[in-house]
Amino acid sequence: MNATRLARWTAVTAGAAIFVGIAGAAVAEEQHGDEAVDVSVSIAQIDEPGVLAMSIAGTTTTLVENGSDALVRQFTGSLPTVTVTDTRDPGDIPAGVGWYVLGSSSAFAGDAGQPAIGADHLGWTPRLIDGGDAGLVTEGDPVQTVLDTTAPDPFGLVDQELFAMALDSAAIAAEGQWTATADLTLRTPADVAPGSYSGTVTLSLFE
Repeated sequence: MNATRLARWTAVTAGAAIFVGIAGAAVAEEQHGDEAVDVSVSIAQIDEPGVLAMSIAGTTTTLVENGSDALVRQFTGSLPTVTVTDTRDPGDIPAGVGWYVLGSSSAFAGDAGQPAIGADHLGWTPRLIDGGDAGLVTEGDPVQTVLDTTAPDPFGLVDQELFAMALDSAAIAAEGQWTATADLTLRTPADVAPGSYSGTVTLSLFE
C-alpha cells in the first residue's frame, strides 16, 4: 500500500468500507507472482465392527385435509424416508436373528388449549421404497383409525406397530441399505375444534 493510500485510510473513521472500495478501484494492486500449495490427506480404513442403524430424512411432516365428508375430517401426508443401514460383515451376525422397526404416536396437542386428538385417530400404511434385491424386507400391515368402521382393536398408533422388518439379518446384510415410508391418515369427528395440533411419531429399530 503506498503512502498516499495509507494516509487516506487512517484519516477515515465513518464509511471506511466505502472508501476502501473506491481507493481499490482507483489504484490497482501490482501482482508479483503466484505460489501454490498441494494439499493431501491419508484416510485409513476403519476396521471396527459395522453397525445396524436407522436414519430419517427429516424431523417434521405436515398433514393436509383430503377426503373429508359430512361426518369425518380427514388429513393425510407421509413420513420422511426412513433408511435402515447394515454395515456389518454377515459372518458377524448371529444366525436366525432379524431386524424390525416399530412405530407409535403421541396424542396431538392443540396450540390454544383445544382438547387433544388421541393417537387412536392416526393410522398409517407402511410402504417400501427400496426393499433390496433379495425381497426379504417387508413392510408392516396398514393400521386403521378408531373412526374406520372396519378397524380392528386396538385402533391407530397407540401401541408400537410394525413399520418394516427382515427375518434374517445375515442373509441380506450384503445389500447394506433399505428405505421405506408410511402414508399417514388422521381422522377426526367433523366437529373437532379448529386450530393447530402437533404430535410425535416415534420409530424404533430392534434386532
